[in-house]
Amino acid sequence: MKLAITGKGGVGKTTLAAILTHLYAEEGRDVIAVDADPDANLASALGMTKEEAERIQPITAMTDLIEERTGARPGSFGAAFSLNPKVDDLPEGIGYRFGRILLLAMGKVKEAGSGCYCPENVLLRSLLRHLIVKRSEVVIVDMEAGIEHLTRGTAEAVDAFIVVVEPGQRSIQTAQTVFTMARQLGVKKVFVVANKVRGERDEVFIAREMNGPRVIGSIRYRDAIVEADMKGLSPYAVSRETNDQVRAIKKKIEDAIGQTSVESEATRGL
Repeated sequence: MKLAITGKGGVGKTTLAAILTHLYAEEGRDVIAVDADPDANLASALGMTKEEAERIQPITAMTDLIEERTGARPGSFGAAFSLNPKVDDLPEGIGYRFGRILLLAMGKVKEAGSGCYCPENVLLRSLLRHLIVKRSEVVIVDMEAGIEHLTRGTAEAVDAFIVVVEPGQRSIQTAQTVFTMARQLGVKKVFVVANKVRGERDEVFIAREMNGPRVIGSIRYRDAIVEADMKGLSPYAVSRETNDQVRAIKKKIEDAIGQTSVESEATRGL
């Protein structure tokens, strides 16, 4: 199962990514959680302490590693570098283990015009492709509000794109843009999850405005989730009702992409 979760900032995509990660780990499955949002909050949402989160170094800050693997130091203008760096050993080498969860933080790529930062992009994209195409673990990627980290081949290998929206036009517009970009990259399964829903009126609004991708489920607004964020706690640990709603969304996604049959084949050793 390879899932990429995206949406406008603040809609709750990190909350969904964290709960999904815990639900798969709860089943006894190994999960690689990838924080690909420059505003990195996945560690906290997974339940790591502030001290643990501060020890997690983003890959884009590992200048020596980037130079070692690509042949070019970040910021070196005009330098030749490898477009196919070795990355298969990186998850265990630089990831942070949290029970059955392995967390990788991508970090922020510098703004265009501040020098040549191609080596970082190459390493990040190569690593994402390896995780999504080659690894057998569940992979959940918490994206920024877009899919710029993904190449066509990587995007095509994602089992499903999940676009999180909240009631509001700005959230809907971002979701529609992501939907169009995902389709252009060959992603066949794009689902919408409605978050911070306060009632049927919100659900109807989102279903009406998202004319295209399937709205696969909704998550109710709960004060407990907001308070968990304020206290630096995992949403998974504070609301059984929210977990149940995400669990229902998870099953719908698996049913839609035929994950049950894949699991049964794996169980039989095929």
